[in-house]
Amino acid sequence: MARRKRQFFVAVVDDDTAMRAATQDLLNSHGLRTRGFASAEQFLSSRDGCKAGCLVLDMRLPGMSGLELQRGLRVRGLAIPAIFATAEQDTAGQLQTQLLQAGAVAVLRKPYDAEELSRLVGTVFSAWRQA
Repeated sequence: MARRKRQFFVAVVDDDTAMRAATQDLLNSHGLRTRGFASAEQFLSSRDGCKAGCLVLDMRLPGMSGLELQRGLRVRGLAIPAIFATAEQDTAGQLQTQLLQAGAVAVLRKPYDAEELSRLVGTVFSAWRQA
């Protein structure tokens, strides 16, 4: 019996309700399924959050940070591609380096360009479909 591939969805983890909703609306308008989470802990406690095909992840979250979540997922063997969005100033590039070393696909500065986010998620989706 052939196993069915899980259905791709993008987990949007952001404590800002308006930003989370806008990101989900944007991705939904490009034909992608999304699920929103207000915190890293909410994502981790979700029954199927860890089955996401891609994360759009805020860096600053209440409780566990986005970076801590990404590192924790990797320790558990869950290499979910993550696109980080942050409003933090990173003039020296240290934060971006940390995020990329933790496995980030990209780091976007808030407010980010909607088309760039859509393109990045589309790239992740294409790679997922080929896997």
